[in-house]
Amino acid sequence: MRSLGLALTVLLFAGLTMAQEHVSFPAPDGYRLHGDLYGKGPQGIVLAHGGRFSKESWDKQAQFLSQHGFRVLAIDFRGYGQTIAGTETSDEKSYPDVLAAVRYLHSAGARSVSVVGASMGGDAAADAAIAARPGEIERIVFLGSDGGTSPERLQGRKLFIVSRNDQSSDGPRLPRISEHYGRAPEPKKLVVLEGSAHAQFIFDTDQGPRLIQELLRFLSEP
Repeated sequence: MRSLGLALTVLLFAGLTMAQEHVSFPAPDGYRLHGDLYGKGPQGIVLAHGGRFSKESWDKQAQFLSQHGFRVLAIDFRGYGQTIAGTETSDEKSYPDVLAAVRYLHSAGARSVSVVGASMGGDAAADAAIAARPGEIERIVFLGSDGGTSPERLQGRKLFIVSRNDQSSDGPRLPRISEHYGRAPEPKKLVVLEGSAHAQFIFDTDQGPRLIQELLRFLSEP
């Protein structure tokens, strides 16, 4: 099954070679952030990576989404990838980076902006959604993330995606994600994938094709 899933993923992303543009923009505290920008569509998407990754880890997914009409911005959190100055930021302090990326896309002409946050990036995206002005973040995807400490305060449409047997050092993630999903206001959706891969690692499993299609469906639906 894993080899079949990987083959389907290769076919899904075949021929995606759109060049990205490197951009930089300031966070509210003046810190200079870096990102890779794909596409020119009116609907913007910010891709916020997990703790083991950087903006480059989203390349295939960003290519795929940009080919479907989205303007996609994959960012490096401060302390990661190209944004290496300073120290690594904690989940609690990284939400301004997400919010700065959202506002960058709005200033560049995007009519709406959504966020896909993986693991650490999902927690940061949750805090950004709470801090954002109404309408700044239209939709948010929590990939392997429980949606932060105050899910009842989340704005916009919400999609929670997790592998059924995904575990952290504290135990299975699904129970906590399900509990936070229950507390989050509508509109919302929970998708449980088979397997144990965490967040962005799911893309390299047999669940990868379903994951990218779930993302595309959620981000495209009216």
